[in-house]
Amino acid sequence: MWLLLHAIVLVEVKDFALIDGSMVTPLCPRGYFPCGNLTKCLPRSFHCDGVDDCGNGADEDNCGDTSGWATIFGTVHGNVNNVTLTQECFLNQYPQHCYCKETELECIKTDLNSVPKISSNVTLLSLKKNKIHSLPNKAFIKFTELKKIYLQHNCIRHISRKAFFGLYNLQILYLSHNCITTLGPGIFKDLYQLTWLILDDNPITRISQRSFTGLNSLFFLSMVNNYLEALPEQLCMRMPQLNWLDLEGNRIKYLTNSTFLSCDSLTVLFLPRNQIGFVPEKTFSSLKNLGELDLSNNAITTLPAHLFNDLQLLQKLNLSSNPLLYLHKNQFGSLKQLQSLDLERIEIPNINIRMFQPMKNLSHIYFKNFRYCSYAPNVRICMPSTDGISSFEDLLANSILRVFVWVIAFVTSFGNLVVIGMRSLIKAENTTHAMSIKILCCADCLMGVYLFSVGFFDIKYRGQYQKYALLWMESVPCRLMGSLAMLSTEVSVLLLTFLTVEKFFVIVFPFSNIRLGKRQTAAILSCIWVAGFLIAALPFMSENYFGNFYGKNGVCFPLHYDQTEDTGSRGYSLGIFLGVNLLAFLIIVFSYITMFYSIQKTALQTAEVRNHIGNDVAVANRFFFIVFSDAICWIPVFIVKILSLLQVEIPGTITSWIVIFFLPINSALNPILYTLTTTLFKDKLKQLLHRHRRKSIFKIKKKSLSTSFVWTDDSSLKLGVLNKIALGDSIMKPVSS
Repeated sequence: MWLLLHAIVLVEVKDFALIDGSMVTPLCPRGYFPCGNLTKCLPRSFHCDGVDDCGNGADEDNCGDTSGWATIFGTVHGNVNNVTLTQECFLNQYPQHCYCKETELECIKTDLNSVPKISSNVTLLSLKKNKIHSLPNKAFIKFTELKKIYLQHNCIRHISRKAFFGLYNLQILYLSHNCITTLGPGIFKDLYQLTWLILDDNPITRISQRSFTGLNSLFFLSMVNNYLEALPEQLCMRMPQLNWLDLEGNRIKYLTNSTFLSCDSLTVLFLPRNQIGFVPEKTFSSLKNLGELDLSNNAITTLPAHLFNDLQLLQKLNLSSNPLLYLHKNQFGSLKQLQSLDLERIEIPNINIRMFQPMKNLSHIYFKNFRYCSYAPNVRICMPSTDGISSFEDLLANSILRVFVWVIAFVTSFGNLVVIGMRSLIKAENTTHAMSIKILCCADCLMGVYLFSVGFFDIKYRGQYQKYALLWMESVPCRLMGSLAMLSTEVSVLLLTFLTVEKFFVIVFPFSNIRLGKRQTAAILSCIWVAGFLIAALPFMSENYFGNFYGKNGVCFPLHYDQTEDTGSRGYSLGIFLGVNLLAFLIIVFSYITMFYSIQKTALQTAEVRNHIGNDVAVANRFFFIVFSDAICWIPVFIVKILSLLQVEIPGTITSWIVIFFLPINSALNPILYTLTTTLFKDKLKQLLHRHRRKSIFKIKKKSLSTSFVWTDDSSLKLGVLNKIALGDSIMKPVSS
């Protein structure tokens, strides 16, 4: 019966492969999959949506990733347990605490120390969860009709060489969850009909070369969670019919070209959670019928280019969670029948479309990064389906992001343009400071332009983003957008640092002569813009060194890196965000704390301290909001960079919220913090409005092109000067006591 089932499974697999091999697969665009043998393509979103869009039902097939062992296990194991039982017992002798049905006996948790006395016609014996610690010679010699033995959870330490002597009809043997350390030679010698051997969760460290002698019919061998460090040479030599081999969770460190040399019938091979570091090129050359191979969670760093060349019938391959450094471009070229490929948690620095083109039947693929899905354009299911920013359908997957990218873009652009216009109309005594603020607004306006661009391309690719994702991330507009955002960010950071340091010297050292003139300020502002352009443009200088620095995600901003990035790109990104920007943030925080302390110290030295409490509170509030806005903007960025440096996996959703919400905060709030809410600016605005009102009353026809105001300095108290500077935005000239 078992041999018949085995043959049926193999015939089904081969027939399926032949049918698939004869399919005419149309060439579909990115993000589409073929409708079986029809020359028709559908988008991924149509797969298994409950509607027969293909017309032949092909888009509603293979809704789950059931290729490989799942189909085989359902066929074979389902028949194994398909036994019709009656309540009548046909055993004359068995322990009183056991449960009998026909010729099957269950003695579970009955505190047995050894194999009990039972009638010889027993066919199934379950002794699970007892206290049997050893199996002596000929322990089952009288039970010649036994077909199934279950000995799980007994802590069996020793199995005599002839323990299973005479069990010529045994088909299934469970020895899992015991304390077996060694499998001696000839231990299964008489088990000619054995098809299932389960040895999971034993501390097995050694297997004799002749341990499996006599297992001519073995179909399924499972040795999960043992301590096995090496496999015998030609493992299947004594088990020519072995179809299913599960060696998960052992300590196997290496495989050789002869390990599976005699395993011609093997269709399922599980080797996950071992310590395999290298797989020789001919390891699987004899496995012509292999349908599923699992090498996940090992220590494999490289794979020979032709390792899978002989696996013509392979349907499912799992290489996930290996520290692979490189995949050859033709690594999977021979896997014509492959339906499922798992490459989760694997960096693929050299990924390209040609790597996956030969696998015409591939329907499911699993990557570490969403952007890799662009390189396998015709599969039905590609995971992950989003990077937190984009999905297969849309550049911005989240509907909230789609709305707020326009809102924040408008607020940022409008606020900064208003400030530029107002400061151009209202003249201040300190024109250098006003010029600095206008330059800052220009830099912040670029962030608005960047956000508008993201929103525009999101609309352009709405509903079909996956078709253009790869081209978009490698395109010139994407790179220009990313460089524009980087230019805006860095110029804004450097300008804020300059303005803070300038105000720092005015407040902390009010009587010093350290003041910048108009030419000096213009020179510094020019240098800041040059530095910003260099920072943004440097990744374009050498693509071999930096790679596609700006094209790592749909919004084209290089916020965090992964191991696929070139060393230059990674170092540059860390240098900018954790070097320049972190240093600038610390300077700003230190400067404002020192300025507030200086104002407080000056207040304590005056006679009328109480009169200045209101001003102190106003200064404290203003400084707090300036530092707080910087913290909201940059602390999330610093955290993400540090986590990526520590190789912590960062959800893409976090990236999207930081890029759309947190990063533009400074650009949106700078007009409010540095202009619109300052006391001096509000006073000047009131004076301007009052002047215009008076002019309208007296019906003055000629309008003044510019309005000049003379600011009065209260030089009676140092504290008053400091408070005015802190609450306002004008850098005063030195005042004398």
